[in-house]
Amino acid sequence: MAEQVEIHAEDLHWLLETLVDNHGQQDWWPAESFFEILVGAVLTQNTAWSNVEKAIANLRQAQLLDPEKIIAVSDDLLTAAIKPSGYFNIKAQRLRNLCQAYLQAGGYSGMAKQTTDDLRSQLLQINGVGRETADDILLYAFARPVFVVDAYTRRILSRLDWISGEEHYESLRRAVEFAIGPDRGFFNELHAQIVMLGKDTCRPKPRCTQCPLISSCAYPRQNAP
Repeated sequence: MAEQVEIHAEDLHWLLETLVDNHGQQDWWPAESFFEILVGAVLTQNTAWSNVEKAIANLRQAQLLDPEKIIAVSDDLLTAAIKPSGYFNIKAQRLRNLCQAYLQAGGYSGMAKQTTDDLRSQLLQINGVGRETADDILLYAFARPVFVVDAYTRRILSRLDWISGEEHYESLRRAVEFAIGPDRGFFNELHAQIVMLGKDTCRPKPRCTQCPLISSCAYPRQNAP
C-alpha cells in the first residue's frame, strides 16, 4: 500500500513567500545552456554547488561542454576537469552514460517531445541517474512541473514538523505536487529557496537565530536547553 503523506498548500505558499522575502528571487538553474543543466545535475551529486561551478568552468575552458566531446575525450582530461566536484571517476562515467542516452534520444529536442512520465522513466534507466537527479533535469532543463526532493527538503520540512523525514522520495514528491498543482515556477523557486536555507542556515547544526522560519519552526522549541 502506498505511503500517505499530506502537506498543505497554504503551508508551502507561506514557506516560499517567507524565504523569498528573506533571500530574494534565486532564478535557478544557473547555466548557459540546457545541456549544461544536465551536466550540473550529475556533478552536484554529493557536493556543494560552489564545487560544481568550478568543474563546469573547467569543462567550458577545455571546450568540453558538448555530449559528443564528453564521450570522446580521454578519462584523464575529463576527470581532471571535473575533479573539483568530487567522486570524479564515478561522475565521469555517469556523465558519459547521460551523454550517450541524450544523443540516442535525439538530443534536447528528442527528449523534449516525451511526456514527463516517459522522460523520467528514461532518465532513471541511465546508470548513475537517481530520482533527485532526474527531477532536477525535468524541472530545470525541460521545464516540467515536478518537485525535487533533496536532503535539505527533508531536513527543513521535518524540523517544521510537517513530515517525519523518512518518507519515500516518491511519496513526498507527489504530496507537494498534489498540494500545489502543476506550477513549474513555484517548484523551481521553492527548491532553490530550500537549497539556499539548507546550505546557509538550516544546517545539520542549525543557525536557528538567523533563520526566517524560527517563529513557526518546531525544532528550536523541541531542542531548547
